[in-house]
Amino acid sequence: MSSSAQDLITQLDIGDTFGALFIGVTIAAVLFGLSNVQAFIYFQTHKNTGKTIYKLAVVWLWIFDALHLALIIHCMYYYLVINYSNVNALTEIVWSFKLSLVIEVFIVCLVHLLYIYRIWIISKTKSKTLPIVVGIVIILNSGVAIVLIWALYQSQTFSDWIKFEWATYLALATITFADIVIASTLCYLLAISRIGSSSTNSLITNLMAYIINTGCLTSVCSMAAVITCAVMPTNFVFLAIEFLLAKVYVNSFLALLNARHYGQINMDTNSSYQFHNHHGAYRAELHIRALENQELQASRRDRF
Repeated sequence: MSSSAQDLITQLDIGDTFGALFIGVTIAAVLFGLSNVQAFIYFQTHKNTGKTIYKLAVVWLWIFDALHLALIIHCMYYYLVINYSNVNALTEIVWSFKLSLVIEVFIVCLVHLLYIYRIWIISKTKSKTLPIVVGIVIILNSGVAIVLIWALYQSQTFSDWIKFEWATYLALATITFADIVIASTLCYLLAISRIGSSSTNSLITNLMAYIINTGCLTSVCSMAAVITCAVMPTNFVFLAIEFLLAKVYVNSFLALLNARHYGQINMDTNSSYQFHNHHGAYRAELHIRALENQELQASRRDRF
């Protein structure tokens, strides 16, 4: 056993290390259940749209999300059950822990690519530069993530990985920057897509709110991992937060996919209420306006 491993054993606090990881896995399981509900809602509300790239994306995201949960559960089972009371094993990095980070990076990159696809669809007639700029940011982010994976596979023990803290800081910081760039770009494109219809503008406003909220959520999760790693480098609180990062990305993207449906329901309900109850009289122009809004939303459905 190396001297660094022996030093780690003497400083090991089960509550702040593997206890934190256990709490992280528990919360991750809850978030996985939430993503199941969101995926079910998405397929139920889009069952008549045929095969689309978003449906395939949701299926693959669910598969990788489930695989990520299985890996982190195996990680905890290995440390807390198989190697119960074996303190020496607690210093080693098990294979499932390393692979879970690879899957997490893949999920983040996949979600970012889906956002780039949305930006490309929306900006076709508005700007050809924005998708290229965002794409370059995502490519650089993926390169940093690959460096993080390399650093992890160079480490045999947790004490070895502490030497590569810079890779963790750099990867999480670039992920946060990419989230800010994507959210800002989508909000800008939606803002310049406003038209005269108040109902459509209301839907766009709701989508912008969802984009800002989901972007803030993923950014806060990444920054929380960076801060806890810097403030508490000798415990595993930052690793527990990283366990949640993949789940937060999947849930954020699914929530954004379902946001359009909920916004459409609210818009249709308001239009129907105005049509049937405006001064207790039938208004033909309201009916025409409602039909125009429905046609406009149908034409925009494949774009966002």
